[in-house]
Amino acid sequence: MTYAPGIRENLRPFLEQLLQVFFVGLTIGVQRTVIPALAESEFDVVQGSMIALFAFVVSFGAVKGAMNFVSGRVSERVGRRRVLIWGWIVALPIPFMILFAPSWSWIVAANVLLGVNQGFCWSMTVTAKMDIVKASQRGLATGFNEFAGYGGVALAGLVTGYLASYFDPRMSLFVFGLLVILLALSAGLLSFTETLPYARAEAARHKSGETTGPQSRYVEGPENPTSGQIFALVTWRNPTFMALAQAGSVEKFVDALMWALVPVFMVAKGATLIEIGWIAGIYGFVWGGSQLWTGPLSDAFGRKWPTVAGFFLCAGGVLVFPFLATVAAWSVAAAVTGIGMALLYPTLIAAMGDIAHPSWRGSALGVYRFWRDLGYAIGALAMGLIADAAGMLEAGFWFTGLAMAGSGLWLILGMEETHPRLKPASRKEKANA
Repeated sequence: MTYAPGIRENLRPFLEQLLQVFFVGLTIGVQRTVIPALAESEFDVVQGSMIALFAFVVSFGAVKGAMNFVSGRVSERVGRRRVLIWGWIVALPIPFMILFAPSWSWIVAANVLLGVNQGFCWSMTVTAKMDIVKASQRGLATGFNEFAGYGGVALAGLVTGYLASYFDPRMSLFVFGLLVILLALSAGLLSFTETLPYARAEAARHKSGETTGPQSRYVEGPENPTSGQIFALVTWRNPTFMALAQAGSVEKFVDALMWALVPVFMVAKGATLIEIGWIAGIYGFVWGGSQLWTGPLSDAFGRKWPTVAGFFLCAGGVLVFPFLATVAAWSVAAAVTGIGMALLYPTLIAAMGDIAHPSWRGSALGVYRFWRDLGYAIGALAMGLIADAAGMLEAGFWFTGLAMAGSGLWLILGMEETHPRLKPASRKEKANA
């Protein structure tokens, strides 16, 4: 088997991966609307304690970040499919923990399992797509992947908001969440093509010089790096990798804010669960849907400047949010933030895929996703501390907006363009690849 790259050539595994990431999005979306809004009434979180409230996001981000790194390394030994299935098995207790939780600590513990699930399952859909697509399709592929995932997040947040308004909130989350996890596990067992051979075939083609057209300018590194070597390479040894890693971490501040702070802020302003669900849904749907054009945009015009534009657009949407007071105005701010996230999110992943050698691309993506999802924990903890210290929820918005602007500036100064057509490898680099 030749393991030829391309979406058309590998349409079935591509669609299998899209289905899986949609289920992953639905799973995390179960906790996006109802749980933070009902933290005080259902789970006895002390009113005004933002650190206690944000603990469930901190636990999720810390564990998911670590599992991204672990899953990337492990998948290069045992394959992508097996790691994905492990992730769904770990998720099975989550709906039961939500249903029977006697205290907020159970929700925090459930989010530890959710972090493992997301670190294993979402990571594998991204890595598997990088395995099977052409270099010129990475933006398109990641755009479709994140569209499916965050479309699922938005849909679940909206649906559970309605279900919790008309039925028992915990039972609604239990039934919806368990159904999604069982369907996803079944699909993974029955229909998910192993893609590790594609990555190995790509590495062999590069080594033998059989590639045609512009070739990515891979970051120089060992052919089979250790975990410590790949972690250091992505985290600080290469300036572009470092810029991408910090950007991935900071952009998760926005998602942590939309997940935990926005529902609480809107409740304080008198919004209903359905209205909160719509704001979360607009943000998620615009983010997800816009990636269908922002991914291809980065394939056509490069990775750097769409990413930078996304950071500054997000900064504007977040900074204006607390100054607004109506659902219509919040909807516009959520949509602007969603477009910003769509510009930066798939493009960062595509940039990592551009310059990470196929023999260790899964590990490099794992390190990037470690720092990216650790951003949930860093951002949530910082927002909680700042909001508690300032005595106002608005401080969390200001911190996040300024952090996004600063991260965008770092990208301008520290990131090189990675697109293989705009910055292809030299003959010497091809020979050494």
